[in-house]
Amino acid sequence: MNALDPNVEPAAGQRDEPPTRILVIKLAALGDFVQAFGPFAAIRAHHPDAAITLLTTPPYADLARRSPWFDAVWSDGRPSWRDPSAWWRLVQRLRGAGFSRVYDLQTSRRSSRYRALVGGAAEWSGIAPGASHPHANPRRDAMHTMERQREQLEMAGIRRFPPPKVDWLDADLGPFALPPRFALLVPGASPGRPGKRWPAERYGELAAGLDLPAAVVGGAAEKPLAAAIAARAPGTIDLTGRTDFAALGALGRRAAFAVGNDTGPVHLIAAAGCPTLALFGPESDPALCAPRGPAVAVLRHPRLAALEAAEVRAALAGLVAG
Repeated sequence: MNALDPNVEPAAGQRDEPPTRILVIKLAALGDFVQAFGPFAAIRAHHPDAAITLLTTPPYADLARRSPWFDAVWSDGRPSWRDPSAWWRLVQRLRGAGFSRVYDLQTSRRSSRYRALVGGAAEWSGIAPGASHPHANPRRDAMHTMERQREQLEMAGIRRFPPPKVDWLDADLGPFALPPRFALLVPGASPGRPGKRWPAERYGELAAGLDLPAAVVGGAAEKPLAAAIAARAPGTIDLTGRTDFAALGALGRRAAFAVGNDTGPVHLIAAAGCPTLALFGPESDPALCAPRGPAVAVLRHPRLAALEAAEVRAALAGLVAG
Protein backbone atom coordinates (compact mmCIF):
# COMPACT_ATOMS: atom_id res chain seq x y z
CA MET A 1 0.00 0.00 0.00
CA ASN A 2 1.01 3.63 -0.54
CA ALA A 3 2.99 4.98 2.43
CA LEU A 4 1.09 8.28 2.27
CA ASP A 5 -2.39 6.92 1.46
CA PRO A 6 -3.13 3.35 2.59
CA ASN A 7 -6.01 3.15 0.13
CA VAL A 8 -3.85 3.76 -2.94
CA GLU A 9 -2.21 0.69 -4.55
CA PRO A 10 1.46 1.39 -5.42
CA ALA A 11 2.46 1.45 -9.10
CA ALA A 12 4.34 -1.45 -10.64
CA GLY A 13 7.99 -1.31 -9.61
CA GLN A 14 7.14 0.57 -6.40
CA ARG A 15 5.85 -2.36 -4.38
CA ASP A 16 7.98 -3.34 -1.43
CA GLU A 17 8.18 -6.95 -2.55
CA PRO A 18 10.71 -9.45 -1.29
CA PRO A 19 13.47 -10.26 -3.79
CA THR A 20 13.54 -13.50 -5.73
CA ARG A 21 15.54 -16.09 -3.80
CA ILE A 22 18.16 -18.06 -5.74
CA LEU A 23 20.30 -20.95 -4.53
CA VAL A 24 23.67 -21.82 -6.08
CA ILE A 25 25.32 -25.11 -5.11
CA LYS A 26 29.11 -25.49 -5.33
CA LEU A 27 30.66 -27.67 -2.65
CA ALA A 28 34.28 -28.31 -3.71
CA ALA A 29 37.13 -28.56 -4.68
CA LEU A 30 39.31 -25.45 -4.96
CA GLY A 31 40.10 -25.76 -8.68
CA ASP A 32 36.46 -26.46 -9.50
CA PHE A 33 35.37 -23.61 -7.23
CA VAL A 34 37.65 -21.16 -9.03
CA GLN A 35 36.40 -22.36 -12.41
CA ALA A 36 32.88 -21.53 -11.22
CA PHE A 37 33.77 -17.82 -10.86
CA GLY A 38 32.46 -17.21 -14.40
CA PRO A 39 29.13 -18.96 -13.76
CA PHE A 40 28.81 -17.16 -10.41
CA ALA A 41 29.23 -13.81 -12.18
CA ALA A 42 26.77 -14.80 -14.92
CA ILE A 43 24.12 -15.83 -12.41
CA ARG A 44 24.49 -12.54 -10.56
CA ALA A 45 24.27 -10.57 -13.83
CA HIS A 46 21.14 -12.51 -14.84
CA HIS A 47 19.49 -11.99 -11.44
CA PRO A 48 20.75 -8.52 -10.39
CA ASP A 49 18.02 -7.91 -7.82
CA ALA A 50 17.71 -11.43 -6.45
CA ALA A 51 18.84 -12.62 -3.03
CA ILE A 52 21.44 -15.22 -4.01
CA THR A 53 22.63 -17.82 -1.52
CA LEU A 54 25.62 -20.09 -2.07
CA LEU A 55 25.61 -23.55 -0.51
CA THR A 56 29.22 -24.69 -0.10
CA THR A 57 31.61 -26.23 2.44
CA PRO A 58 33.79 -24.61 5.15
CA PRO A 59 37.08 -24.36 3.16
CA TYR A 60 35.47 -22.09 0.56
CA ALA A 61 33.04 -20.06 2.67
CA ASP A 62 35.38 -17.13 3.33
CA LEU A 63 36.45 -17.01 -0.31
CA ALA A 64 32.80 -16.83 -1.36
CA ARG A 65 31.95 -14.18 1.23
CA ARG A 66 34.70 -11.93 -0.12
CA SER A 67 33.23 -12.13 -3.62
CA PRO A 68 30.57 -9.76 -5.01
CA TRP A 69 28.23 -12.51 -6.19
CA PHE A 70 26.34 -13.70 -3.11
CA ASP A 71 24.08 -12.19 -0.49
CA ALA A 72 24.53 -15.15 1.85
CA VAL A 73 26.93 -18.08 2.09
CA TRP A 74 26.00 -21.32 3.83
CA SER A 75 28.89 -23.65 4.63
CA ASP A 76 26.90 -26.69 5.77
CA GLY A 77 26.47 -28.17 2.30
CA ARG A 78 28.13 -31.52 2.91
CA PRO A 79 26.89 -33.07 6.15
CA SER A 80 28.16 -36.50 7.03
CA TRP A 81 25.90 -39.35 6.01
CA ARG A 82 26.27 -40.56 9.62
CA ASP A 83 25.04 -37.31 11.15
CA PRO A 84 21.23 -37.31 10.89
CA SER A 85 20.89 -34.15 12.99
CA ALA A 86 23.08 -32.22 10.53
CA TRP A 87 21.00 -33.53 7.66
CA TRP A 88 17.81 -32.49 9.42
CA ARG A 89 19.17 -28.98 9.96
CA LEU A 90 20.07 -28.72 6.28
CA VAL A 91 16.64 -29.98 5.22
CA GLN A 92 14.92 -27.43 7.44
CA ARG A 93 17.13 -24.66 6.15
CA LEU A 94 16.59 -25.52 2.49
CA ARG A 95 12.86 -26.07 2.83
CA GLY A 96 12.35 -22.87 4.81
CA ALA A 97 14.30 -20.55 2.51
CA GLY A 98 11.68 -20.34 -0.23
CA PHE A 99 14.07 -20.62 -3.16
CA SER A 100 12.43 -20.12 -6.53
CA ARG A 101 15.36 -21.41 -8.58
CA VAL A 102 18.44 -23.53 -7.93
CA TYR A 103 21.62 -23.64 -10.01
CA ASP A 104 23.41 -26.86 -9.13
CA LEU A 105 26.98 -26.29 -10.32
CA GLN A 106 28.29 -29.29 -8.41
CA THR A 107 26.12 -31.70 -10.44
CA SER A 108 27.08 -34.70 -8.33
CA ARG A 109 24.90 -37.48 -7.00
CA ARG A 110 24.89 -35.78 -3.64
CA SER A 111 23.91 -32.34 -4.90
CA SER A 112 21.26 -33.82 -7.21
CA ARG A 113 19.62 -35.39 -4.18
CA TYR A 114 19.23 -31.90 -2.72
CA ARG A 115 16.42 -31.24 -5.19
CA ALA A 116 14.13 -33.28 -2.97
CA LEU A 117 15.32 -31.30 0.07
CA VAL A 118 14.62 -27.93 -1.54
CA GLY A 119 11.16 -29.01 -2.67
CA GLY A 120 9.59 -29.54 -6.07
CA ALA A 121 8.27 -26.00 -6.46
CA ALA A 122 11.72 -24.57 -7.15
CA GLU A 123 13.06 -24.52 -10.70
CA TRP A 124 16.24 -26.59 -10.98
CA SER A 125 19.23 -26.24 -13.29
CA GLY A 126 21.42 -29.32 -13.18
CA ILE A 127 21.27 -33.05 -13.82
CA ALA A 128 18.83 -34.10 -11.07
CA PRO A 129 15.95 -36.27 -12.32
CA GLY A 130 12.93 -34.09 -12.99
CA ALA A 131 14.94 -30.86 -13.26
CA SER A 132 12.99 -28.06 -14.91
CA HIS A 133 16.12 -26.87 -16.74
CA PRO A 134 18.29 -29.97 -17.21
CA HIS A 135 21.74 -29.89 -18.73
CA ALA A 136 20.58 -32.22 -21.45
CA ASN A 137 23.84 -32.96 -23.21
CA PRO A 138 24.83 -36.65 -23.12
CA ARG A 139 28.47 -35.65 -23.73
CA ARG A 140 28.64 -33.19 -20.85
CA ASP A 141 31.29 -35.26 -19.06
CA ALA A 142 33.61 -34.90 -22.08
CA MET A 143 33.55 -31.08 -21.85
CA HIS A 144 35.94 -28.80 -20.02
CA THR A 145 34.43 -27.73 -16.69
CA MET A 146 33.97 -24.13 -17.79
CA GLU A 147 32.33 -24.94 -21.13
CA ARG A 148 30.10 -27.51 -19.44
CA GLN A 149 28.88 -25.03 -16.84
CA ARG A 150 28.37 -22.30 -19.41
CA GLU A 151 26.23 -24.60 -21.55
CA GLN A 152 24.26 -25.65 -18.48
CA LEU A 153 23.45 -22.02 -17.72
CA GLU A 154 22.60 -21.30 -21.34
CA MET A 155 20.07 -24.12 -21.23
CA ALA A 156 18.60 -22.40 -18.15
CA GLY A 157 18.15 -19.14 -20.08
CA ILE A 158 21.33 -17.25 -19.17
CA ARG A 159 22.85 -15.53 -22.19
CA ARG A 160 25.28 -12.97 -20.78
CA PHE A 161 28.62 -14.09 -19.38
CA PRO A 162 30.65 -11.10 -18.17
CA PRO A 163 34.29 -11.83 -17.32
CA PRO A 164 34.48 -12.41 -13.57
CA LYS A 165 36.37 -9.67 -11.76
CA VAL A 166 38.75 -10.90 -9.05
CA ASP A 167 40.10 -7.58 -7.77
CA TRP A 168 38.34 -8.35 -4.48
CA LEU A 169 40.78 -11.23 -3.98
CA ASP A 170 43.59 -9.23 -2.40
CA ALA A 171 45.79 -9.11 0.70
CA ASP A 172 48.68 -7.21 2.24
CA LEU A 173 51.90 -8.87 1.04
CA GLY A 174 54.13 -6.66 3.18
CA PRO A 175 54.89 -9.36 5.79
CA PHE A 176 56.41 -11.56 3.06
CA ALA A 177 59.15 -8.99 2.25
CA LEU A 178 59.14 -9.97 -1.42
CA PRO A 179 61.55 -8.54 -3.98
CA PRO A 180 60.22 -6.35 -6.81
CA ARG A 181 60.31 -9.31 -9.24
CA PHE A 182 59.66 -12.91 -8.34
CA ALA A 183 58.18 -16.10 -9.74
CA LEU A 184 55.74 -18.49 -8.09
CA LEU A 185 56.25 -22.25 -7.84
CA VAL A 186 53.44 -24.60 -6.78
CA PRO A 187 55.06 -28.04 -6.29
CA GLY A 188 52.23 -29.68 -4.34
CA ALA A 189 49.09 -31.54 -5.36
CA SER A 190 46.61 -33.92 -3.82
CA PRO A 191 48.48 -36.17 -1.32
CA GLY A 192 46.57 -39.18 -2.61
CA ARG A 193 47.70 -38.62 -6.19
CA PRO A 194 51.50 -38.39 -6.23
CA GLY A 195 51.53 -38.89 -10.00
CA LYS A 196 50.24 -35.32 -10.37
CA ARG A 197 53.46 -33.92 -8.86
CA TRP A 198 56.50 -32.88 -10.83
CA PRO A 199 59.42 -33.78 -8.53
CA ALA A 200 60.59 -31.05 -6.17
CA GLU A 201 64.17 -31.60 -7.31
CA ARG A 202 63.12 -30.69 -10.86
CA TYR A 203 61.47 -27.55 -9.56
CA GLY A 204 64.80 -26.81 -7.88
CA GLU A 205 66.63 -27.19 -11.20
CA LEU A 206 64.13 -24.85 -12.80
CA ALA A 207 64.45 -22.26 -10.03
CA ALA A 208 68.23 -22.37 -10.13
CA GLY A 209 68.19 -21.35 -13.78
CA LEU A 210 65.79 -18.41 -13.45
CA ASP A 211 66.93 -14.79 -13.55
CA LEU A 212 64.70 -13.91 -10.59
CA PRO A 213 63.96 -15.50 -7.20
CA ALA A 214 61.16 -18.02 -6.83
CA ALA A 215 58.58 -18.08 -4.05
CA VAL A 216 57.13 -21.49 -3.20
CA VAL A 217 53.47 -21.60 -2.14
CA GLY A 218 51.40 -24.44 -0.75
CA GLY A 219 50.13 -25.86 2.49
CA ALA A 220 52.23 -26.41 5.59
CA ALA A 221 52.59 -30.08 4.67
CA GLU A 222 54.49 -29.03 1.54
CA LYS A 223 57.31 -27.34 3.46
CA PRO A 224 59.68 -30.27 2.69
CA LEU A 225 59.07 -29.62 -1.02
CA ALA A 226 60.10 -26.00 -0.55
CA ALA A 227 63.23 -27.15 1.31
CA ALA A 228 64.14 -29.50 -1.53
CA ILE A 229 63.78 -26.66 -4.03
CA ALA A 230 65.82 -24.29 -1.88
CA ALA A 231 68.60 -26.88 -1.64
CA ARG A 232 69.18 -26.43 -5.38
CA ALA A 233 68.19 -22.76 -5.59
CA PRO A 234 69.37 -21.02 -2.39
CA GLY A 235 67.51 -17.80 -3.12
CA THR A 236 64.14 -19.54 -2.92
CA ILE A 237 61.49 -17.90 -0.70
CA ASP A 238 59.44 -20.37 1.34
CA LEU A 239 55.82 -19.22 1.73
CA THR A 240 54.35 -22.67 2.38
CA GLY A 241 51.74 -22.61 5.12
CA ARG A 242 51.63 -18.80 5.12
CA THR A 243 49.13 -17.94 2.37
CA ASP A 244 45.35 -17.99 2.40
CA PHE A 245 43.25 -17.72 -0.76
CA ALA A 246 43.33 -13.91 -0.70
CA ALA A 247 47.12 -13.88 -0.45
CA LEU A 248 47.37 -16.32 -3.37
CA GLY A 249 45.28 -13.96 -5.46
CA ALA A 250 47.48 -11.01 -4.49
CA LEU A 251 50.64 -13.00 -5.25
CA GLY A 252 49.21 -14.02 -8.62
CA ARG A 253 48.69 -10.39 -9.58
CA ARG A 254 52.24 -9.39 -8.61
CA ALA A 255 54.30 -12.38 -9.76
CA ALA A 256 56.12 -12.36 -13.10
CA PHE A 257 54.84 -15.88 -13.79
CA ALA A 258 53.92 -19.13 -12.07
CA VAL A 259 54.70 -22.81 -12.66
CA GLY A 260 52.73 -25.49 -10.89
CA ASN A 261 51.04 -28.85 -10.95
CA ASP A 262 47.37 -29.59 -11.54
CA THR A 263 46.23 -28.34 -8.15
CA GLY A 264 43.76 -25.79 -6.77
CA PRO A 265 46.17 -22.93 -6.01
CA VAL A 266 47.36 -22.95 -9.62
CA HIS A 267 43.78 -22.35 -10.75
CA LEU A 268 43.46 -19.43 -8.35
CA ILE A 269 46.79 -17.89 -9.36
CA ALA A 270 45.91 -18.21 -13.07
CA ALA A 271 42.47 -16.67 -12.53
CA ALA A 272 44.14 -13.70 -10.81
CA GLY A 273 45.90 -12.93 -14.11
CA CYS A 274 49.34 -14.41 -13.55
CA PRO A 275 51.02 -15.94 -16.64
CA THR A 276 50.82 -19.58 -15.60
CA LEU A 277 52.38 -22.79 -16.88
CA ALA A 278 50.45 -25.83 -15.62
CA LEU A 279 52.19 -29.21 -15.63
CA PHE A 280 50.06 -32.28 -16.30
CA GLY A 281 50.81 -36.00 -16.23
CA PRO A 282 48.55 -38.89 -17.20
CA GLU A 283 46.40 -38.73 -14.04
CA SER A 284 44.32 -35.76 -15.19
CA ASP A 285 43.25 -34.44 -18.56
CA PRO A 286 43.83 -30.74 -19.30
CA ALA A 287 41.10 -30.89 -21.94
CA LEU A 288 38.66 -31.34 -19.06
CA CYS A 289 40.18 -29.35 -16.22
CA ALA A 290 43.11 -27.14 -17.27
CA PRO A 291 43.36 -23.81 -15.44
CA ARG A 292 41.92 -20.82 -17.25
CA GLY A 293 43.08 -17.23 -17.13
CA PRO A 294 44.37 -14.39 -19.29
CA ALA A 295 47.68 -16.18 -19.96
CA VAL A 296 47.79 -19.92 -19.33
CA ALA A 297 49.81 -22.65 -21.04
CA VAL A 298 49.75 -26.39 -20.41
CA LEU A 299 52.67 -28.80 -20.64
CA ARG A 300 51.68 -32.46 -20.48
CA HIS A 301 54.03 -35.43 -20.21
CA PRO A 302 53.11 -39.14 -20.19
CA ARG A 303 55.33 -39.61 -17.14
CA LEU A 304 55.54 -36.39 -15.19
CA ALA A 305 58.56 -37.49 -13.16
CA ALA A 306 60.54 -37.80 -16.41
CA LEU A 307 59.78 -34.26 -17.59
CA GLU A 308 63.06 -32.35 -17.89
CA ALA A 309 63.55 -28.88 -16.45
CA ALA A 310 64.81 -27.75 -19.86
CA GLU A 311 61.45 -28.59 -21.43
CA VAL A 312 59.63 -26.61 -18.76
CA ARG A 313 62.01 -23.70 -19.20
CA ALA A 314 61.37 -23.69 -22.97
CA ALA A 315 57.59 -23.77 -22.50
CA LEU A 316 57.87 -21.01 -19.93
CA ALA A 317 59.87 -18.85 -22.32
CA GLY A 318 57.15 -19.17 -24.93
CA LEU A 319 54.46 -18.24 -22.41
CA VAL A 320 56.26 -15.17 -21.10
CA ALA A 321 57.25 -14.02 -24.58
CA GLY A 322 53.66 -14.30 -25.76
